[in-house]
Amino acid sequence: MADTWVIVGLGNPGPRYEATRHNIGQMVVDELAARRREAFRAHKANARVAETWLRPGGAKLVLAKPNSFMNVSGGPAAGLARFYDVAPERVVVVHDELDIPYDTVKLKTGGGHGGHNGVRDVAKALGTPEFPRVRVGIGRPVGRQDPADWVLDPFGATERQTLPILIGDAADAVEMLIEEGLVAAQQRFHAPRA
Repeated sequence: MADTWVIVGLGNPGPRYEATRHNIGQMVVDELAARRREAFRAHKANARVAETWLRPGGAKLVLAKPNSFMNVSGGPAAGLARFYDVAPERVVVVHDELDIPYDTVKLKTGGGHGGHNGVRDVAKALGTPEFPRVRVGIGRPVGRQDPADWVLDPFGATERQTLPILIGDAADAVEMLIEEGLVAAQQRFHAPRA
């Protein structure tokens, strides 16, 4: 399938985690599905999937939310890549990023995992770190809170006011990455806001 892209939103399954910082990748994939009025269905790759199009006549999008926990996201991601016959460079992983300030979106292909166990597991399962990533900034905790606890907390009241904008920006970044390429998306989303 020449122009098919798999977009994997990382997160943890179940209602306990759905509103947490660690699940922002899945929130972005939900937004992409909502824009196209698509619903998720069970897939044999241990994920929920919505098949749709970037735009009429455009690339096919396989929007995916693994049913596995974050740290073992690689199996579903690699299973979907095999099922849809998609190379790693067309598997877009959307995930939370501690080292990027809240309300910021950054894109890259390849490189290290930066301590993110979900990204580490996807790279291991795909057999390469060379896949595009849309990194959604959640910032680091203030004070002494353990980052492992921070990512499993829901967004704070102030963050929730701008969260829909951040999710929308990240969804826009995914669309632009696929439509115009990594460099164009980086130039738009890495530039300071006016």
